[in-house]
Amino acid sequence: MPSNAVERRDFLKSAVAAISMPSLVAGIAAAEDGPAPAPSDQITLGCIGLGTHGMGWNLEAFLALPEARVLAVCDVFRERRDKGRDKVNAAYGNQDCTVHTDFREILARKDIDAVVISTPDHWHVLMSVMAAKAGKHVFCEKPTLTVQQGQFLVDFMNRAGVVYQGGIEDRSVEQYYRMAELARNRRLGKLKRILVTLPVGEIFPKEDPAPIPKGLNYDLWLGPAPYTPYTPTKLGPQQWRNVWDYSGGKLTDWGAHLLDTAQVAIFQEQGGPLSVDGKGVFPKDAMTTTATEYEIHYQYPGDVELIVKSGGTGIRIEGADGWVECPAWRQPLQASDPAILETVIAPGESKMWARPTSEHQDFLNGVKKGKTPCYTPEDIHRLSSVMHIGNISMRLGRKLVWDSARETFSDDAEANALLSRPMRAPWSLKAAAT
Repeated sequence: MPSNAVERRDFLKSAVAAISMPSLVAGIAAAEDGPAPAPSDQITLGCIGLGTHGMGWNLEAFLALPEARVLAVCDVFRERRDKGRDKVNAAYGNQDCTVHTDFREILARKDIDAVVISTPDHWHVLMSVMAAKAGKHVFCEKPTLTVQQGQFLVDFMNRAGVVYQGGIEDRSVEQYYRMAELARNRRLGKLKRILVTLPVGEIFPKEDPAPIPKGLNYDLWLGPAPYTPYTPTKLGPQQWRNVWDYSGGKLTDWGAHLLDTAQVAIFQEQGGPLSVDGKGVFPKDAMTTTATEYEIHYQYPGDVELIVKSGGTGIRIEGADGWVECPAWRQPLQASDPAILETVIAPGESKMWARPTSEHQDFLNGVKKGKTPCYTPEDIHRLSSVMHIGNISMRLGRKLVWDSARETFSDDAEANALLSRPMRAPWSLKAAAT
């Protein structure tokens, strides 16, 4: 598959920039029946985390939806939260948006219905649980940090009585939806293999500790992650993804998108593989502590193999009767026979759900209408788990047998020990849930 892909975030940035806020709002409003909702009918939001994705994708999207009203923004960087406040006030033409350093202030507010969590990965599950405990509906970016955290998330959200939506767009994107639809409806015949390419990871050199800059609450940025001295690069846009304490590298970043399509295509969105065998290159003496180059082989039920390699942003699904491919992020589909792409699948025949307008609209629909959003806690957990066990296999350097029903490795205590990670005191999932 070609590796000259447009970077996903560059694509999102250019796409958002190409549409002015008034025209985007008008377009969304026109797609909904009836007049814009009265303020009393809007879902009030607090946005936590205003980095590249939090500001340029999630905040932009919710500001454009008339059913939502952003009341507050939060970030540990003063500059980011001030920019977020100014963006919200400019969109609404007032000065009402409040700013917060500590997300717990937003959770304590009675006038906020839901939170939008766009923080680094190590905060996702803990913050989601705390928000749900406070009675807030939750829109949270992918992925989880560990398999154990994902299990906790599913169990807690099933009892919390709030709507949870995973923040990932692929089931709303036409190309990936269509690929999964063709595969699930046997237009490729019996599925045999799925090939996924993900970007090569960056290598950042080690840095000496530096003074914490004014306007940054570094201890709150770390939160439940192990304490390490402040160094500037690791807190840069997306650079924390390369550090094991906070994320899982390109595999858990880009992999969340393309591996979701892979699992949906084979009816495993709430299942998982039978085994994983991964090899990765881990930089030495660098800030980067996740694999930068990798090849991972998963074996799934039905004798389907999933192969993940570094070097692109593509996905190809192969069956006995043909193949379909998206060669790079959101690029036009290709197929072994162009007729495959033209095949008609009647609504009553399709084994796919209706394609959501967007993950943001899907969340609001869930809150307003009591609908289950497209990305449930179980979906996000199972998607994250396939990536986590890939990372574990690479770190141990050997093939592992995975029991997706019990969510453990078979007869491998060393691998099972890596399914969880400790949280830095005083942060605790158990305490957050009680």
